[in-house]
Amino acid sequence: MASLKELKGRINSVKSTQKITKAKQMVAAAKLRKAQAAAEAARPYATRLAAVMASLAGKVAGQDNAPKLLRGTGSDQRHLLVVVNTDKGLCGGLNSNIVRAAVAKARELMAAGKKVEFYLVGRKGRAPIRRVYPDAIGQNFDTSTVREPGFAEAEAIAAEVIAMFDAGKFDVAHLIYPTFRSALVQEPTVQQIVPVPAPTTAAETGGAVVEYEPSEEEILEELLPRYLKTQLFGALLEVSASEQGASMTAMDNATRNAGDLINKLTIQYNRSRQAAITTELIEIIAGAEAL
Repeated sequence: MASLKELKGRINSVKSTQKITKAKQMVAAAKLRKAQAAAEAARPYATRLAAVMASLAGKVAGQDNAPKLLRGTGSDQRHLLVVVNTDKGLCGGLNSNIVRAAVAKARELMAAGKKVEFYLVGRKGRAPIRRVYPDAIGQNFDTSTVREPGFAEAEAIAAEVIAMFDAGKFDVAHLIYPTFRSALVQEPTVQQIVPVPAPTTAAETGGAVVEYEPSEEEILEELLPRYLKTQLFGALLEVSASEQGASMTAMDNATRNAGDLINKLTIQYNRSRQAAITTELIEIIAGAEAL
């Protein structure tokens, strides 16, 4: 049985930890409001641009003069998985859920006879994916050098992905990231970004007849890189909001668990103290009787 001194030391230690988790929870809550607002503000633009790209893709799909980012390489054997994780921990199961989605997608593709390579953004996803697929790790992009990854980082990632595509290193690219729903829910999302998927039904194009000036091909040459940057930027904003929401929830749970542990230790300490006092009284009475 632990001594009173050991119990008191454990109580003080847990109280110190509780102060840290409470402070981290408050910091995450403050950052969440800004990150959530940024992610939600970027969604309409990304969604509308994706719809425009899909409409244009439907018009020029199959044409020999269509941009390579749209028409693809003519094959789908080599797949690049761009996985966006956080750089910091203490955010619950967020990163493990993203890794699980990436591994599931990789297994699905490999089962179909495809070759898979990973492009990893953020530090937390590297080790677990490397343990499962040590020979499938391609490039890494470090976002830990900036306070908050933004459009500049999205441009740099897009430039590297486009360069890899132009060099013939992959045929299809998928973006895997968390979509922020709430502080409790962050959904892993898998989205094809290269080549731009063409709509399969008229409803997806909006059903409108549109004439473009200049031509669709010229517009696509300009918009395709911007589309890729926008999707990556949106993913960085989503992972930032998801990180703060998951961190706030995890630190709240940790603070509550610390409180429960403090209560249990305090009860144990009081019982041990009472037992020690009782034992001491018995010894005093026994000594008095002996006199």
